Amino acid sequence: MASPPNSGPSAAAAIAGLAAHGIWRLLAVAAPHLAALVVMLETEIDFPSRLGFLLSWGILNFFWIALLRRPALSGALSLSLVVVLILLSRLKHDIVQMTANFVDLMVIDRDSAAFLFTIFPNLRWSVIASVLVILPLMYALWWLDPFRIPRLPALAGKLACLAALVGYSITMPEEAWRGYYDDGYLSKFARSGVTAVSDFVNYGFMESDAVAAERLKVPLFDSCRPKGLRPNIIMVHDESSFDIRQADGVKVPAGYGSHFKSYDGRMRKFLAESNGGPSWFTEYNVLAGLSSRSFGRFSYFVTRIASGRVGRGLPLALRRCGYETLSLYPAFGAFMSARSFQITTGIQHFYDAHDLGAKDVEPDSFFYDKALGLMSQHAPNTPLFVFVYLGANHFPWETRFRPDLTPAWRNTGNEPVVDEYLRRQTMSAADYAAFIAGLKKKFPSEPFLIVRYGDHQPEFSPRLLDPALDEAGIGRKLESYDPRYFATYYAIDAINFEPVKSPAVMDTIDGPYLPLVIQEAAGIPLDPSFEEQKQIMLRCKGLFYACRSGAEARRFNRLLIDAGLIQGL
Repeated sequence: MASPPNSGPSAAAAIAGLAAHGIWRLLAVAAPHLAALVVMLETEIDFPSRLGFLLSWGILNFFWIALLRRPALSGALSLSLVVVLILLSRLKHDIVQMTANFVDLMVIDRDSAAFLFTIFPNLRWSVIASVLVILPLMYALWWLDPFRIPRLPALAGKLACLAALVGYSITMPEEAWRGYYDDGYLSKFARSGVTAVSDFVNYGFMESDAVAAERLKVPLFDSCRPKGLRPNIIMVHDESSFDIRQADGVKVPAGYGSHFKSYDGRMRKFLAESNGGPSWFTEYNVLAGLSSRSFGRFSYFVTRIASGRVGRGLPLALRRCGYETLSLYPAFGAFMSARSFQITTGIQHFYDAHDLGAKDVEPDSFFYDKALGLMSQHAPNTPLFVFVYLGANHFPWETRFRPDLTPAWRNTGNEPVVDEYLRRQTMSAADYAAFIAGLKKKFPSEPFLIVRYGDHQPEFSPRLLDPALDEAGIGRKLESYDPRYFATYYAIDAINFEPVKSPAVMDTIDGPYLPLVIQEAAGIPLDPSFEEQKQIMLRCKGLFYACRSGAEARRFNRLLIDAGLIQGL
């Protein structure tokens, strides 16, 4: 029998069409995995981090397959999540010099979203546009995918990858200092999830003893009866400032160092709990009077976690003694939940960069002038507590900040970042002197106690202090809290007031003791929690968390919890 005309070529064309159609479907399955491989090679720098990436990739894929049964769509969803994580991690590193951590998910809050949408006003529309593009693509992959994988093997694969990741993260834990490196986004995020969940199960967000034999009395709000004059109290957050002469070989301008001296000519050390960037660690120290180190791996998120939970602090103690409290903050109030945290500790009037009309980074004089203006509007018979948070000496120091303010400046012969750092310190000292002159002029008869502190050393200080060490060696010293890397300064000044002598006003203190020092120097009666903390300070000679390997801090945290001053941690 004769074949129908052209039947051979038609069949061949049909087979070729089906094959091409199949190839496109196979490519839809393979493409996300090939893209993930490229992403891994670009972002993960060594074998351990790449192993973490692969295990995390397996967990994501098997999760979606167990849910949807379609490998092409599962791969695309996994790739989308990885890309979003990397973009957010890079964004976070640009802002706070640290990549994304699993704890970001554990403590996600409205403030974080508000901060992102504030600094990136078009982000909301970008998110909406991305969703409108991605949804049709996902539907197309759903239709193209020819495979259906049973859920049970997918679930088994997910559990196997998860078990491998847990074992790997426990036997080879990620060093905390690697979080400051701008790489390894997925592997660091995944491994931090293992350690964060483990720590949370073991002791919650904050370390504390299980029980305490003693009990703190909860102070009555109107129980404070100061003897003598109540001075206005001003606390100045001197951004990234320390006496750079701690490092050998640095040339400093004439007169350098006087800024670090107190009214009595003494130079005192302030041991911060961070180095190089996270000012909010010290913000927690000086407002709550507690240690960020008690939060372990969660310490990076301390102000976000403490917001609404830690109802104890310097502003609250001063309000009990009739003070009105206000704060001037150089960034947006949603950053690291600064506004809600400071209100939790007793700040009544919080002014952020938007409220103050700040445009980008402002010199210290901007905030001092704003403080003088706000204080002028205040009722004269009520003492004030004013927290002035400065930002001009913040990184980067590779660029010259407001050169017009120092026309006579001459570099001292150090590397450029060090000379720029010294120039900004010189600006800060001059602005502070002008602020003191302004206080004397505007309030000639009012008493003031002014306490300044350096919140942390600049990020380049470790290589000045130990130029022979590599990054890993410096990282180990940071993890062990080498005091040389955390020592800044605190200084006490006064106008129309004689600071009260106290054994608590030591030459070297841990950051959490500064609220106690301020109250003692001002002659403010201590509430029971600060009275107890004073006894710890005297026993431990100015150390707090480091005293008895954290035992004193854990006991004190339990006392505050039992007194209802800390909740939900």
